Amino acid sequence: MSAEILINVRPVETRVAYIENGNLTDLKIDRKTSPTLVGSIHRGKVIRVLPGMQAAFVDISLDRAGFLYVGDVRGDMEADSHDFFESHQDSNSNTPRIEEISEQKAVVTPNKPKIQELLTEGQYIMVQVAKDPLGSKGARITTHISLPGRNLVYMPTLNHFGISRRIEDPAERDRLKQIIESVKAPGGVIVRTAGEGATEASLKNDLDYLQRLWQDISKSFDKKKHTGLVHSELSVELRALRDLLSEEVTRVIIDDEEAYKKVLAFTNQFMPAFKDRVQEYKEVRPLFDQYEIDLEISRSMERKIWLKSGGYIVIDEAEALVVIDVNTGRYVGKKDLEETILKTNLEAVREIAHSIRIRNCGGIIIIDFIDMEKENHRDKVLEALKEELEKDRARTSVLAMSSLGLIEMTRKRNRPSLVKTLCEPCSYCEGRGYIKQKATVAHEIFRDLEREGKKDSPNSTTVVHCHPEVGDWIYEEESEMLDYVEKKIGRSVVLKLEPSYHLEQYELITL
Repeated sequence: MSAEILINVRPVETRVAYIENGNLTDLKIDRKTSPTLVGSIHRGKVIRVLPGMQAAFVDISLDRAGFLYVGDVRGDMEADSHDFFESHQDSNSNTPRIEEISEQKAVVTPNKPKIQELLTEGQYIMVQVAKDPLGSKGARITTHISLPGRNLVYMPTLNHFGISRRIEDPAERDRLKQIIESVKAPGGVIVRTAGEGATEASLKNDLDYLQRLWQDISKSFDKKKHTGLVHSELSVELRALRDLLSEEVTRVIIDDEEAYKKVLAFTNQFMPAFKDRVQEYKEVRPLFDQYEIDLEISRSMERKIWLKSGGYIVIDEAEALVVIDVNTGRYVGKKDLEETILKTNLEAVREIAHSIRIRNCGGIIIIDFIDMEKENHRDKVLEALKEELEKDRARTSVLAMSSLGLIEMTRKRNRPSLVKTLCEPCSYCEGRGYIKQKATVAHEIFRDLEREGKKDSPNSTTVVHCHPEVGDWIYEEESEMLDYVEKKIGRSVVLKLEPSYHLEQYELITL
């Protein structure tokens, strides 16, 4: 497998595309107006503790307070500031346990003290952003600090060691374990997938850098007297190199001179083996056009995505739920119905796995496959989905297919989806995706006229201000109803067309 990393840099936006065998498989977009906050560390102030929700709101100097769940609060938060920065080398009954190791983050399962026992309003604490603000929700934050490096993730507030599940060779896992244990570093360490095959010197240098970084962060936190940023993550292009650059990547192409110099310097310092793969793009044609990335991005934002066979999938995103529907569309098959359905579902599996990666869909995902009568067909589709999702860097969990052909799954999300990043709710329908029919609005007007009833003055007139399309509909299709209402309320009704009105907007004024 060959891969390339494309970095498109503009003054207001940076985009990073990861290409595998000519296909876009990962996309990161960072805008100066709304940069990602994930990984940034802040001095926060607890402004409200909610025992009923076992959570707290923490002011970190953003527009909305961060949300801190009790499971993300260290068990020693009641300690004073000096203890807060001590390296916890001894076991502690309140120290969280790492139940499973993923590529980016340990899943922490603490014992269960109450939130009100751990935090008090007005308390200053160090927190790290785990998820960007989404919709009306503030950022999800945690007190379990993790500092990712090239080969390792250093967790100064934990005392546990783990290895990425993607490193499967037992001998390599033992070698890595021995190296990390020999260092006896205070805190916790996870060896990332990129650490497979890394030399002992490389791993120790990585850990030494992250420990020095933690010391600097601790000092900055001590010096800061108010809430606010203590440490920010790397820029999106450098994060991409740290997280994505591997032996499979043949080229890293950057279309901006300054960014090219920065990337080259970063690579020389931290990944010298890859420095010759960094190239500056100088062609006249835009970089993303050369690889048809913009075309793929536009396709990824469509609600309906056609499959090569003629079938299609429909993707609908809510705030915390994604629903995907599979349809045969124009595909009629060649043999029998069951084979047609199976082929459509299997083709849809590949497109679904690809789409949720590019769109960065997260939270709960429900996939409605076309109903299959044969159990072995359902098993084939489920296994195919799991196999495709193994390529995903985000953590996923898939449940068995129901008798209705539904598959429920979850996908870890720490930043807004592509649609949420590049789009906004329709200003006309306000995000509903539909508006009332003209007939519906006309009937609402008639009912409001009837509610007003008869007036004392028999010569009065009611003026209805409404959208021109609604007015035309009433005159052309509902004239009989208009006459009926005028007779019932005992006065004439005049329609005044207002081009600036929303289709559903109207106002009644009696003169």
